[in-house]
Amino acid sequence: MLSDRTLAQKADDERLAALAKAMAHPARLKILALLARTPGCIGGDIVQAVGLAQSTVSEHLRILKAAGVIEGQIDPPRVCYALAPGALAPLADMIGTLEAASTDPACCVTPVRN
Repeated sequence: MLSDRTLAQKADDERLAALAKAMAHPARLKILALLARTPGCIGGDIVQAVGLAQSTVSEHLRILKAAGVIEGQIDPPRVCYALAPGALAPLADMIGTLEAASTDPACCVTPVRN
């Protein structure tokens, strides 16, 4: 049986993987960059800026929203999108940890012998 700590770590890992997966497409990165520059962007404006079909952009927005990376507020007949505050902090922390660890090559350095 898994401990509560192990279960919590597994859930955290799954959330990080979902965030990374949601961002793992050039069009989604372009959408996120647009929303970072233009908070409260309307769906039609995103379609125009990204240069993809409306249905394709809608699918990318759905994936980002399902992962909790963006939020959409309905203002009929439009939907206004923005980055979800703090949503990427866990992923940024993980990347920071990996980056810090990558600067210490101690495990892979062959000792110099004289």
